[in-house]
Amino acid sequence: MILPLLSLVGCGYHPVGSATHIPASVHSVAVPIFENRTSVPRLELYMTEAVLHDLSARTQLQIEQQANASADATLRGSILTETVTPLTYSSNATTTTTSSYVITVTAKVVLADAHGRVLFENDNYTFREVYQSTQQLSSFIQEDTPALERLSKEFAAALVSDMLESL
Repeated sequence: MILPLLSLVGCGYHPVGSATHIPASVHSVAVPIFENRTSVPRLELYMTEAVLHDLSARTQLQIEQQANASADATLRGSILTETVTPLTYSSNATTTTTSSYVITVTAKVVLADAHGRVLFENDNYTFREVYQSTQQLSSFIQEDTPALERLSKEFAAALVSDMLESL
């Protein structure tokens, strides 16, 4: 019985939900608004808000919404790029128009403790979301903002999972 348990010790086993990148001494995390290096307004707010929500929902950490010298760790993010690419087209007798797009966002994050020691880092989070365009002005709905909000939630879920459960 003890032999199988000893083999688990060396293979990186940890209980589900345990924070493998966050030491037990970290009880509070500051999450200042992410840096937005794109021209998309409010993208940093969508992504930061989604991360704050996921951290609050999935951890017992005290989460602070701004940089705070008293926090045990700080999670900083930078939104590096945002691109929109046509995905599908529709045609009629006179014109061809884009009917759907793919929006791609890349970001990097660094979680560092109060002494500057990096606890977790990923320089290349890349997420994509598809959205439809509306061709008729009478029913026009701007779909890129909801797509960015969905993308932000996917990003936050992946980031928090990586911080809590990846090895």
